[in-house]
Amino acid sequence: VINVQALLHLPDSTANPHLWYDPATMPAVAEAIAADLGKLDPQHAGRFAANAKRFDTSLAPWRAAIAAFKDAYPGATIAVTEPVGDYLLQAMGVDIKTPFSLQAAIMNGTDPSPQDISRQNALLDDRQVRVFVYNRQVTDPLTQSFLARAAKHGIPVVGVYETMPAPGYTYQSWMLAETQALRRALASGTSTETLLK
Repeated sequence: VINVQALLHLPDSTANPHLWYDPATMPAVAEAIAADLGKLDPQHAGRFAANAKRFDTSLAPWRAAIAAFKDAYPGATIAVTEPVGDYLLQAMGVDIKTPFSLQAAIMNGTDPSPQDISRQNALLDDRQVRVFVYNRQVTDPLTQSFLARAAKHGIPVVGVYETMPAPGYTYQSWMLAETQALRRALASGTSTETLLK
C-alpha cells in the first residue's frame, strides 16, 4: 500500500484530498510503485523503473501547458466551487478568490456561511474573477446558482472532474485537457463545461 499523503510528506491535517491534481503527485506515485514492484520482482526492476520514467516523460505536454499558462496569465483571478482543481490552479499561478471555507463546505456537503456565499456572489456579480471553475460531477442548487451568476455576467466557466471522465481519457490527456480549457477561458472567454467526447 502506498500512502500518497505520506509519500508527499503532507500532514494529516491536509484539507484538500485531491492530490492527483498536483503535478508533482503522480510522478512520485509512479516512482514509488516502480520501487515497490522492483522489490517484489527484482528480475524486472529495470522494466518497472523504465515504465515509471516513460510515464513521467508522458507528462511533458501537461507540464509545458502549465508553464505557458503561468507565463501568459500570472495571477489571473478565478472563483471555484470546491477545491477539486486547486493544486493545479496553484501550479498555474492563478489567484483563487473563493474563500477556502466555502470550498470546504461544498466539498464536505455542509452549508457554507452566509458571508462566504455573499463573497462568492460578489466575485461573480462584480466580475472580480476572470473564470469560474466548478466540479462537474457534484452540483447542487447553490453551485447551480453560482453557475447562473457566472453565465449572467459573461464569466467563462470551466468544469473540472473529481474522477477521470470516460471514455477516451488517460490521466495525462485529462489533466492536459483541463489545463487547455482554463487557457481557452482566459484567452478567448470560451467556456468548457464538459470534457466528455
